[in-house]
Amino acid sequence: ESYILAVATQEERRADTRRRLLDAAAELFVERGVDGTSIDAIAQRADRTSGAVYDHFGGKDGILLGLLDSWVSDVGAVIGAELATARTVDERLAVLWRNVSAPAVGDGRWMALEFELWAHAARNPELREHLTRRYRGAWRGIVASTGDEAEQDPAVGPAVIGLLIGLEMMRRIDPERVTDEMAVTALQSVVDGFSRHQTVSVDR
Repeated sequence: ESYILAVATQEERRADTRRRLLDAAAELFVERGVDGTSIDAIAQRADRTSGAVYDHFGGKDGILLGLLDSWVSDVGAVIGAELATARTVDERLAVLWRNVSAPAVGDGRWMALEFELWAHAARNPELREHLTRRYRGAWRGIVASTGDEAEQDPAVGPAVIGLLIGLEMMRRIDPERVTDEMAVTALQSVVDGFSRHQTVSVDR
């Protein structure tokens, strides 16, 4: 029994250290950017050693991916639950926009870090491959959520994800122009445009 308690306590300490490192990295990446943040700075902010960062994540890229993947997983669970009750494509697009512009997790830092990851991945082939795989998974989910997957144009996924991210970037600069209504209307136009293109192609 004492052995089991010791193992449980050790696992709790590791989980606490991991959480502290992720929280510290999230704050610093937003404040300074990924390139401007050092392993030592993350460890100091978390009140841990730099060795703990390497032990849990292997380095700065690992902690960035761990942070974003955990948030994407949490946001994905929220989106999945909300999509289950959405009856129309318009309602589904509103769910997607709401969870990009005002996600329930990440303390408002998720999209800022997504931008940081994109910029960092553009210079790092290994990270770019990881990001490509993640986006392709998201594209498939978008296609499935906006209509009959067998009939939907596969290009709708990248188009919707690209517009979601772009709209959120613009909303941060000019929130008065990029309202929720405007964003959902723009997303509807993209999906409708692909649907019309698909219909024309079939007719031909």
